[in-house]
Amino acid sequence: MAHQGVTPQSEDFSRWYTDVVQKTDLADYSPVRGCMIIKPYGYELWEAIKGALDRRFKATGHQNAYFPLFIPESFIKREAEHVEGFAPELAVVTIGGGKELEEPLIVRPTSETIIGWAFQKWIQSHRDLPLLLNQWANVVRWELRTRLFLRTMEFLWQEGHTAHATHEDALAETMRMLDVYTDFAVNEAAIPVIPGRKSDQERFKGAVSSFSIEAMMRDGKALQAGTSHDLGQNFAKAFDIRYTDENNELQYVWTTSWGVSTRMVGAVVMTHGDDKGLRLPPRLAPIQVVIVPIFRKEEQRAAVMETVGQIAEQLREAGVRVHVDERQNVQPGFKFNDWEMRGVPVRMEIGPKDVEKGQVVLARRDIPGKEGKRFVPQEGIVQAVRELLDAVQAGLLAQATAFRDSHLHEVTDSYAHFVDVIQGGEWALAWFCGGAECEAKVKEDAQAVSRCFPLEQPHAGEHGKCIICGEEAHEMAYFAKAY
Repeated sequence: MAHQGVTPQSEDFSRWYTDVVQKTDLADYSPVRGCMIIKPYGYELWEAIKGALDRRFKATGHQNAYFPLFIPESFIKREAEHVEGFAPELAVVTIGGGKELEEPLIVRPTSETIIGWAFQKWIQSHRDLPLLLNQWANVVRWELRTRLFLRTMEFLWQEGHTAHATHEDALAETMRMLDVYTDFAVNEAAIPVIPGRKSDQERFKGAVSSFSIEAMMRDGKALQAGTSHDLGQNFAKAFDIRYTDENNELQYVWTTSWGVSTRMVGAVVMTHGDDKGLRLPPRLAPIQVVIVPIFRKEEQRAAVMETVGQIAEQLREAGVRVHVDERQNVQPGFKFNDWEMRGVPVRMEIGPKDVEKGQVVLARRDIPGKEGKRFVPQEGIVQAVRELLDAVQAGLLAQATAFRDSHLHEVTDSYAHFVDVIQGGEWALAWFCGGAECEAKVKEDAQAVSRCFPLEQPHAGEHGKCIICGEEAHEMAYFAKAY
């Protein structure tokens, strides 16, 4: 059953997504085309994502810093491929304080250039390496087609930037951060991502190689949920970032960059949501447990509210994020639907009979109807709730993994079958030579591109024929329609 006012996914997934984002108060449109207002509930979800990532960054030795929003135009032009990749998306400031600027300023689309300039000043010797920084910031890209959280002109993100003495160290960092993203996606967001390497056509402009975590949404489309780039010495040479090695010789550093954005909020919505609205993984949910007090008569209120207050306090002390719905003017049924739509993982109902019997009713958001409901004693409620939250977290990951695996298809027989699979909204895993012409052909024939060469190759050490051109290929890649 679809929630009132929410378009069913089967009818129009895109419309369903917009309905859910707006009706659950995650975000709203702004007066500027392509920008969004993140509402408190959406921002709390982003803060949970941010916190889980930030802890991981600090645990791997990174420090947070902040770099300016405005970047001199000449900086962007120093790395030729980088400027070519970003040119159409740049927002440029030409007037400041009522006067035309001597040099236009670029509103930050990403910070490799300004950070490269700073690294050049800060790094002198091998003793200054590795330099491991991250910044939490907003960036601006002049996108043509926008969608709340998934693609907006301004978005929030983190961007890590590091400098190393050797290419081996830089590549190890690139892969380590890809692992951090995978760990976050699977264990906090309950999204079973596929980590892999991007094709040359799909890599970040200015990188030697790019890696990503690819997630499958409920409509079968792919979403690139995070990226990690080995920048080689491209930016080091563009900004003259050099250090003296142990033999006192000048060497260029090797750099990396990696990022996850507010697009991750959209990933959570589209991986787990159903026709009733959001289903939030407990580890990220702004509210983990909502308590709905139920009483018909005024004289029942005191006893019910006393029990509600005691249980809410116990849960809060145990670090559980609890909300008590004390709204007077709406029926319990309305409240149930409302919190289901907002994706709260566990609902607790307490009425006069529950107070008498020393129990509560617990309902799980990940399992619909009666199956997801049970009576639990008030004694030991904290432990019961904790276990239930863990079960919901695991349940969402299991459901998302089963859904993903049922839509992955290894295709080795024919190009026609390969195109059919993609056009049917599924992911095709096929031998791919990595060539630009082959990638362009798939784009034209199936309106899709390669997502990644997965790190876990199903036939490691073997080779086959590229599904597109028939030439020898040494790796398999996923192809799918994408956001």
